[in-house]
Amino acid sequence: MILVTRFIPYSALAFYPFIFVKKKEMQDNHLLINHEKIHHRQQLELLIVPFYFLYFFNYLYHLIKLHNHYQAYKKIIFEREAFAMEHDFDYLKKRRMLAFIKF
Repeated sequence: MILVTRFIPYSALAFYPFIFVKKKEMQDNHLLINHEKIHHRQQLELLIVPFYFLYFFNYLYHLIKLHNHYQAYKKIIFEREAFAMEHDFDYLKKRRMLAFIKF
């Protein structure tokens, strides 16, 4: 389910089972929605709550190491998979369980 809210700090945010987008027109951005759906799969595989802990600590580790918010965000293991595969709209059909590990 895609919800529009201007109160999120990013273009989009996956919080299972919802995808929040900042602007209404972003609902039609297939690349963005596919990226967020990849996060949904990651969240389900890790039983949702552990995903957020791992996401946060992975970000924090890279932030301390790199001293740069954007670079730390791009290094998060979950984001690396989502960015690498967001152009493949069939990816979730063929994706193996815990595929983010290889990223």
